[in-house]
Amino acid sequence: MSGRLGEDVAALAAIVRDSAGAGERESARWLAGRLRELGVDDVAIEPYRGPRTYAWAHLVHALAGLAAAARGSRALALAALASYELEVSGRLPWVRRLLPAGEGANVVGRIPAAGRRRRTLVLVAHHDAARTGLMWHPRLVNAGAALRNRRRVSPPAAGALGLAALATATGTRAGRRIGGAVHALAAALLLDVARSPTVPGANDNASGVAGALELARRLVARPLDGAEVVVALTGAEESGMAGMAAFLDAHPLDPGDAFVLGLDTIGSGRPIVAVGEATLLPHRYREADVAFVERAARDAGLAPPERWRTGAWTDPVLATFRGLPAVSLLSVDAQGGYGRYHVPQDTPEHVDLGSVARCVDLAEAVARAL
Repeated sequence: MSGRLGEDVAALAAIVRDSAGAGERESARWLAGRLRELGVDDVAIEPYRGPRTYAWAHLVHALAGLAAAARGSRALALAALASYELEVSGRLPWVRRLLPAGEGANVVGRIPAAGRRRRTLVLVAHHDAARTGLMWHPRLVNAGAALRNRRRVSPPAAGALGLAALATATGTRAGRRIGGAVHALAAALLLDVARSPTVPGANDNASGVAGALELARRLVARPLDGAEVVVALTGAEESGMAGMAAFLDAHPLDPGDAFVLGLDTIGSGRPIVAVGEATLLPHRYREADVAFVERAARDAGLAPPERWRTGAWTDPVLATFRGLPAVSLLSVDAQGGYGRYHVPQDTPEHVDLGSVARCVDLAEAVARAL
């Protein structure tokens, strides 16, 4: 199995999978062919419009915070903070909808149930890759590794702007100075991201896509009893989960019979299950769904994944906002991070294929427990 996993990771990493761009569309064509090769007969490439980077929408909020600090406006600072939370969580990304968009492509395949369909399992993995930038320098990302491992909280991706807005909103001279300085620094870093190249993304998230392909192969060979499987390989996750939003709009799901299972960055070393995502406000996954994953692992004779709160977004969180049962499976390395996160060194030789295999086994246990 590891040989095929490695080949799929390498093939994807060789494509410059820019969010909502030409590389993402090329990746989608390759993935559609790969699913058909695995025996998935019902496969479609679904185009959508989405942002090519999160940086511009985040920059708008950084500049709003900078203006609030300069004017000493608590109201503007709090408005920028509220808008930023809606943006980064994906609840209401109104700013990015006003900005120029690219054309991306989701790949959707269906594996029929064995017998009458009673449930739907949606297997999600994003196939685009992130842009790099100075903000993703390993020394910054790996800071506080010991504390993260003790608290099981992965690196925050967007908290600095929120703290800066809160500092500005205090109305004190010191708060405005701190808020203004952080917003100015954030603006410079976001401009750097906007102009930086796309990384190979072998771990994030060719590993998750390769895992989804392997699980699809197993489910074609032995379909789930009473459960249809929808394989959703989404785009533009790295620019704000636009592909997942487009998938959910195009494929309304019933919370009473659907279950969303995400695979993201699963080649780091230690399998984890996200209990929440907290770029600013915490957004928790349902305890019943997290506990279901743990029970499924134990029933299959596998070690349950560690519970972690992630500091960035993953596609399944959008499903929770629509009332759908959902879980997100990831992995962390010895530093409690994602392994060469958003840097050019995220290449196939650094992916822990054993970790990918363990996550696939865990995902299959969850699927069959349905």
